[in-house]
Amino acid sequence: MTTLPISEKLLNQLPPEAWREIEEEQARTRINRYYPPAGPLRRDLYRKHIEFFEAGDTHRERLFLAGNRVGKTEGVGAYEVTCHLTGDYPDWWQGKRFSRGIKAWAAGDTGKTVRDIIQSKLLGPVGSWGTGMIPGDSIMGEPKRKAGLPEAVEIVYVQHVSGGYSTLNLKSYDQRREAFQGTEQDIIWLDEEPPLDIYTECLLRTMTTDGAVMLTFTPLSGLSAVVLQFLPGGVPDPENKRFVVTATWDDVPHLSKQQKDDLWESIPPYQRDARSKGVPALGSGAIYPVPESDIVVDDFEIPDHWARSYGLDVGWNRTAAIFSAWNRDADIVYLYSEHYRGEAEPSVHVDALKARGQWITGAVDPASRGRSQVDGRKLMQMYLDLGLTLTAADNSVETGIYKVWQRASSGRLKVFRSCQNWLTEFRLYRRDEKGRVVKEGDHLMDATRYDEMERENTANTKPAEQKLKPVLVNAGEQMSGWMA
Repeated sequence: MTTLPISEKLLNQLPPEAWREIEEEQARTRINRYYPPAGPLRRDLYRKHIEFFEAGDTHRERLFLAGNRVGKTEGVGAYEVTCHLTGDYPDWWQGKRFSRGIKAWAAGDTGKTVRDIIQSKLLGPVGSWGTGMIPGDSIMGEPKRKAGLPEAVEIVYVQHVSGGYSTLNLKSYDQRREAFQGTEQDIIWLDEEPPLDIYTECLLRTMTTDGAVMLTFTPLSGLSAVVLQFLPGGVPDPENKRFVVTATWDDVPHLSKQQKDDLWESIPPYQRDARSKGVPALGSGAIYPVPESDIVVDDFEIPDHWARSYGLDVGWNRTAAIFSAWNRDADIVYLYSEHYRGEAEPSVHVDALKARGQWITGAVDPASRGRSQVDGRKLMQMYLDLGLTLTAADNSVETGIYKVWQRASSGRLKVFRSCQNWLTEFRLYRRDEKGRVVKEGDHLMDATRYDEMERENTANTKPAEQKLKPVLVNAGEQMSGWMA
């Protein structure tokens, strides 16, 4: 995959017809213009892209989670698929290789977007096949057209360097899961986020071929079911079973500062993290569509004169509390410490809550006034008997959500960076397709509502006698297994 350099002096001496031949040749060998041929320059300029390619040697499942305009479709997906289809790998390639012709799928959202984006990137425009990523001389015959969609291609045959050939089939998610059943595949490229059932079907198609599935998309649907396969709980899988790399605007050299500034201004605020950094966006179902960058702050020592309170959600599977400090002068609330633990007796939770300050009053889930599943006693009364000062919160769900949203969207709610369980729930807090709140992993979100609804009644400052000795904020408890 190399082209011989031509000196500028020689180029200036060429007749017009020679220029046309060079232009045509370059158009039909587009792949040769990607990535410097060797050395540290290539790795430094496109570090994330190369890292993704190399991970193919050890991972069956890979996700390139990237911002817009960083080259995820053309410079990653189309480039790697072409290498596998032709078997013509660059000298620096350390990723997965095939020594034979392969069977491959490339898929996207709809038949139209597959035609306009994936097909165009791989083949070039209609009437100019071979001017896309797949070299023109490698395309065998005329690609088979797709029925029912003008100018769309369904199957392409590609010459492999082994002497055999590869088959590429273009599909779309709107064909539904059934269209992804059937034959085994070596490589499947999913450009744009697929539904989970289609992704699962693709994994099944590559199980017996030593094949691989790779995904390239900007995470505009937030921490969806597919994203959570790679980011369980919103963070990379510590066991590294599935590979994910996040690429930002700052990870590529081809975007100037002016371009990045112009793009930033054109993007809605709630999508900026996703479109610039590849950070999962707050999707259309997000309850609090506020970028984390707008609310997360580094931990600091809370001034004694700020009023404090907490919200408490109790249960055997998970008991959660979020502590807040209220700067009344600026009307800004800081969520500064969290308690997050399951399958423990009330006395264990009470000790942890008292450690933040026994004088702090909490607002508790009003359902705790009912029967406990543990021994039949009223759960709220058990906590009161153990020394907590609690009030039953107003559990008007939509009102509470609206009040928290108002505070967060106006810059009057901040969260300490150490409250990682709270941030995980925040990323997943969403409504389903019918507009209902998804009751899953939302214990701290409920506790936040309770605190917001009752803060005017519960917030108080540290008693004078306790101000003699400075108290450092507890930065929060980092618990594993966050979701009940």
